[in-house]
Amino acid sequence: MDERSNLMNMMKITIKVLIQAALGLDRSLESDFPPLQQFFYVLEHCLKHGLKVKKSFIGHNKSFFGPLELVEKLCPESADIFTNIRNLPEIKTSLGRGRAWLHLSLMQKKMADYLQVLIDHKDLLSDFYEHEALMMEEEGAVLVGLLMGLNMIDANLCLKGEDLDSQVGIIDFSFCLKDVQLNDSEKKADEITTVLDQKHYVEELNRHLSCTVGDLQSKIELLEKTNSKLNDELVAAKDRIVSLQDEHNQLLQESARIQKKSERHLEVNMLDTKVELETYKHSRQGLDEMYNETWKQLNVEKQVRADLEKELDLQFGMKTEMEMAMKLLEKDIHEKQDTLVILRKQLDDVKSINLQMCQKFKESEIAFQNKSDQLCLLQAKLDLADSTTRGLEERLQESEKGRQVSEEIYIKMKKDVEAKTETLKQQLQKLDSQCSDLQHNLQSEKEQQKTLQEELFKEKEKNTYLQNDLLQYSQLKKDFDTLRLEKTQLQKLCDEQEQALQEMGFHLSQSKLKMEDIKEVNKALKGHTWLKDDEATGCKQCDKEFSISRRKHHCRNCGDIFCNTCSSNELSLPSYPKPVRVCDPCHNLLLQRCSSNCS
Repeated sequence: MDERSNLMNMMKITIKVLIQAALGLDRSLESDFPPLQQFFYVLEHCLKHGLKVKKSFIGHNKSFFGPLELVEKLCPESADIFTNIRNLPEIKTSLGRGRAWLHLSLMQKKMADYLQVLIDHKDLLSDFYEHEALMMEEEGAVLVGLLMGLNMIDANLCLKGEDLDSQVGIIDFSFCLKDVQLNDSEKKADEITTVLDQKHYVEELNRHLSCTVGDLQSKIELLEKTNSKLNDELVAAKDRIVSLQDEHNQLLQESARIQKKSERHLEVNMLDTKVELETYKHSRQGLDEMYNETWKQLNVEKQVRADLEKELDLQFGMKTEMEMAMKLLEKDIHEKQDTLVILRKQLDDVKSINLQMCQKFKESEIAFQNKSDQLCLLQAKLDLADSTTRGLEERLQESEKGRQVSEEIYIKMKKDVEAKTETLKQQLQKLDSQCSDLQHNLQSEKEQQKTLQEELFKEKEKNTYLQNDLLQYSQLKKDFDTLRLEKTQLQKLCDEQEQALQEMGFHLSQSKLKMEDIKEVNKALKGHTWLKDDEATGCKQCDKEFSISRRKHHCRNCGDIFCNTCSSNELSLPSYPKPVRVCDPCHNLLLQRCSSNCS
């Protein structure tokens, strides 16, 4: 559920950004447009969510093009897309075909219609997706509704020359970041919250990138291990080939030796036969016997030579098979090296993206420091305002008892300021103690001079205090009067707002009643089906069979067939203004609804 909600939120943001960008470009987009690429990456993740892994003799196959192939069977209109995909010679994998299908369906403005057909046939999708996949749940219908908004965009995409098989789709969270703009002093708190939200976005993006980097590093380690294993196997195969070649050379040498021996033996036999022919010309029987023996020896040696030639052919066949195996191993090694190069390029791209996000994070931190400085200035102004309002708050506590609930919220904000003032008071007390010590020293020297001056100062101070008290008293009266006026005005506003709320509640209740009536009418029109007379043989409530005496009667609310005793009630329905025949259960339900609506 968390994966589905995250994917849907990301899909909403990408579609919103894509539509806003398309409106700025007269609703025409090209394949190089970054928000469009971001949309394809996120949609690819949504279609991959919950895919079942299919095993084959090559390995595990997990591609979203499998369920998309069902569209060709369910919608014959989409046959042009699949023919175009098959005619593209550059695309060789199922993942590339799926990406090409997304591009072409967006160009045709029928992506939402095709996916809606797939969602309507969930029995076929269950062969490709798990039960909790995004396309099998309610989020699939929401995704189709979001994709309907893309029909206003004209996508001019060219698939020739694009490498859709080896593209690595990375979701860029920078499109989710909000632009920070300087506003008035009233909106500075909202701007600070947006900066904090952006900071959290950047942290999540860094975490996502670190996860992807870790996954890529683990893949690289696995590939390096497999490469090392393949290198070891290659070395072992080379050693085996060398040993086989040595054995082959030894066999060739032995066969040459055997051939030389057989030739020598043949020469000796030929010489012997010549001597025997010369010596035994007169004895014909002896010649015939010697001729037969030499002929037998020649046949035996020919068989031996044929066997040796067969062994040589077998050795040559083994050599050719080993050479083919070596070529296949070298191809595998080259492919692994190419994948290693691609993964290293992807790592470099991820590192560059991480550096860009770090720069953006530093810029956001600088903006956050500026906002914190402005907050400090505002807090200093609040301190000055608090010092002026304390005197008024002490004398107006009796009149402001009704506002204590609202002041509790402000007291929580002022706790930090009071803690700072307490520290300043302690410092002032220390300074006062030092000043008192100094004053005592001075008083010991100037007691005689201050005796007369103190009396004069006391009288002047009394006069000034009395005048200040009179002025403060007059100002407090004026403030009290203004507060009373404000209180009366606020009470009037509250009364007016309460009246408006009551009127709005009355209107809402009426509108709810109207909506319930409309829903009942819709249910009566759509939900309930009017049974035919041939379909019912007995009453639905009492299960008694119909006959000539017990006739059939339709309920005008649910559409089922009842007998006369079970449908003797009559009520006025939204679809029928006059009283109509209604069954007992519908009669009870309608009476309960009427009583709840009246209450």
